[in-house]
Amino acid sequence: MDAALLGLLAGSGWSAGISLYGATLALGLFGRFGPGGVPEALTRTDTLVIVGILFALEFVADKIPVLDSVWDAAHTLIRPAGAAVLALILTGEATSAQQALAALGSGGLAVSAHATKATTRLAVNSSPEPVSNAGVSLLEDGLVATVVWFAITNPVVALVLVVVLVIAGTVVTVVLFKAARRAVQRWRERRRRRRRGGGPEVRRGGDPEVRPSERADRREDSDAERSISQRRRSLPPG
Repeated sequence: MDAALLGLLAGSGWSAGISLYGATLALGLFGRFGPGGVPEALTRTDTLVIVGILFALEFVADKIPVLDSVWDAAHTLIRPAGAAVLALILTGEATSAQQALAALGSGGLAVSAHATKATTRLAVNSSPEPVSNAGVSLLEDGLVATVVWFAITNPVVALVLVVVLVIAGTVVTVVLFKAARRAVQRWRERRRRRRRGGGPEVRRGGDPEVRPSERADRREDSDAERSISQRRRSLPPG
């Protein structure tokens, strides 16, 4: 298996993990109207129409907060499986063993890309405004088209680009996962304290955290006690 085919498989596999329909559509369009080098099964009119409709649905769903995460969850198995099918189509003239390795490699890249996308979207969806979600989605669409283009025209560049994207995506996934786990732990601790009686929260230094309103009430009570004590001392004995 030469470097050109490896780059094509890597680019299509990673892109399918981000958007299976977008990657398939890009392969078909670039193969039919662009530089070529794509199997006929992906450039046929019926294939382009069906994949185009699916991509249009994904394009809309991927821009809507929460719905995009639901869409990602539904495609957790579909994207890696689709990447494996693309690998089989792209390696149609290879041996059975080479096709199996290509399918496993492309499916693995799709799993990595899908995990990065799903984790990032969960973090972005925590933002109250929808602009960031749509912006991230458009960036992903552009990345898919770019990677597929290089996979066809310059597979070596595509291979290097995929390696960089996988490393960066892994780092982002780990960082976001740790942040989410810390947030869940803090939420569970607050919930546990409320169940035990709703006492004041304890800060890192060990002192109970007092709200400003409680601090003001304590100051008023102290002033009142001091005033009563002074009045008692000023009264004559007996």
